[in-house]
Amino acid sequence: MRVTRDTQNYRDTVHPFAFQGFTGLRGPSGTAALPVGWHGGQLRRRESRRGRARIIGRVHCPKCRAVLPDAAAECPRCGIIVAKYREREESVPRPVQDGAPGSGSTTEAHSRPGSHATRLLDAGATTSLAAAVGRGIFLLFLCLWTTTLAGSVGAERVNGSFLHLPNLVFHEAGHILFIPFGRFMTVLGGSLTQVLVPLVCAGAFLWQAHDPFGAAVASWWAGENLIDVAPYINDARDLKLVLLGGKTGAEVEGHDWEYLLNAMGLAHKDHTIAAAVHGIGILIMIAALVWGALVVVNQLGMLRRSRPTKL
Repeated sequence: MRVTRDTQNYRDTVHPFAFQGFTGLRGPSGTAALPVGWHGGQLRRRESRRGRARIIGRVHCPKCRAVLPDAAAECPRCGIIVAKYREREESVPRPVQDGAPGSGSTTEAHSRPGSHATRLLDAGATTSLAAAVGRGIFLLFLCLWTTTLAGSVGAERVNGSFLHLPNLVFHEAGHILFIPFGRFMTVLGGSLTQVLVPLVCAGAFLWQAHDPFGAAVASWWAGENLIDVAPYINDARDLKLVLLGGKTGAEVEGHDWEYLLNAMGLAHKDHTIAAAVHGIGILIMIAALVWGALVVVNQLGMLRRSRPTKL
């Protein structure tokens, strides 16, 4: 059987590598016969031992995995420039590349062993040297601020802090938010909300924004709020603390923690509870500072490793 014009046209349109594995035969007159695997005008791919078709010589897009034409510089499906995309992938450090947005491997990276440590210390794809240095300087500022808040429970030191008034806004809002849950929760809701707000921010930074440094700073803020609440607890029996209206607790017949501790029968342990809350707040702040320092060190290390090697 001779090769017809239609057969030759079909052979010219398919990739030349598709004919690898076929044996070209010659007819009695020396003309090319049909290759082995050609039946009924259709090309049948040579199958491997496992029964799957073997496709030789195909090049795929590194982003969308579409099959690219020969010597294609641009992907017809997603429109990327192949050479530039590969160059950008090579310039990104491997841990960042695996978890970068749009890479399609974030879920896989966090499902592997050690993913929690990766999430807690991940530098982020947009980290620059200036950002890492700025975070380090801000961390030093928080360390100095922590030393001014540490020590024994003291209302003067806490009330003079810059964050006391912002914390007070969330405290008063918490009373309103917890009104549907009864009087006890309405009173407790003030102190509870001012601690929960930083924790919610920390969770959003860590799980939504993938910013562990922001989560560490928000955790530090949560510890600072515990220190802010401690003098309030400590004043449950003394009622000498000046409240928002400018009067002491004794002048307005008590305050939040005077009511809460009396309701629980723990008013006689107000100083002990206040000291415990103050100590827990300091520990959380120190742990948050250590966490932030580890993030910054990890970021600087990744930036150093991502620098091109000079020959």
